[in-house]
Amino acid sequence: MMQLTAFKNTIDFLKHAKVIAALSVLLTVASVVCLATKGINWGLDFTGGTVVELEFSKPADLPALRANLTADAVKGAVVQNFGSTRDVLVRLQAKADIKSDVQVAEVMAAAQKMDSSVIQKRVEFVGPQVGKELAEQGGLAVLVALICILIYVSFRFEWRLAAGAVASLAHDVILTLGLFSLLQLEFDLTVLAGVLTVVGYSLNDTIVVYDRVRENFLKMRKATAYEVINAAITQTMSRTIITTGTTLITVVALFLKGGTMIHGFATALLMGILFGTYSSIYVASYMAYKLGVNREHMMPVEVEKEGADQPNIMP
Repeated sequence: MMQLTAFKNTIDFLKHAKVIAALSVLLTVASVVCLATKGINWGLDFTGGTVVELEFSKPADLPALRANLTADAVKGAVVQNFGSTRDVLVRLQAKADIKSDVQVAEVMAAAQKMDSSVIQKRVEFVGPQVGKELAEQGGLAVLVALICILIYVSFRFEWRLAAGAVASLAHDVILTLGLFSLLQLEFDLTVLAGVLTVVGYSLNDTIVVYDRVRENFLKMRKATAYEVINAAITQTMSRTIITTGTTLITVVALFLKGGTMIHGFATALLMGILFGTYSSIYVASYMAYKLGVNREHMMPVEVEKEGADQPNIMP
């Protein structure tokens, strides 16, 4: 009865999987091409530069401060609020022929035109070598995360499911990076944190589907892999909609009202959640199906007990 009910209410998600999977492949290739041609707009955390924190005696007029920063030494500066409306963070790109002291002096001169009582609270300098190491370590962190997930899912489930999970995660990361490259959005450490968060979020959704796939293979003994996977996706869809919906409410609020400091983080999360939700179905599950996962792969390995093959000899 449980099996018949599952079939009756099952939505045929895999019916359109071939077309959507082909679209995902095209988007992934396009993202790789965009990354290779346009590159990533690295933030100061990776390229190196100077950060100046200012405190004004009244709410700062950011557009006016940007208009005052016209000198060559400070051209292209990023100006944003830091905490309150009186605290301002100015981020300056490193320039080969200009010292950071000159840049800081130009920033202070521009700020004093607006408020003679402005206070310079902090100055930090990130060298290009440090930024290069951060970029390398950030990429390594994403790669190590994918490898560890591959190992974990292989032990937890089966290698066909593990391959689908890692392909789904790589798909989400590449598409998110591709959009950042296409739109030339600034990529800093907060965005990197968002990408790593997307990896964890997308994996969680995939694991829920895989758990139900394994249960259905054991319960629905006469069903094909196609029917089992469709049933698993259908049974977990309500959970996916609720989880994704509530998460998106928070992320959209951060995106709209969170301020400039976490705008990149919220953007990466927003893109990653949307990509991760459909990739759990049309990348992870579909790839496991194409790799030939079946009921025998889900069966627990029988362990022979010591002495079980010995004849029972009565005294």
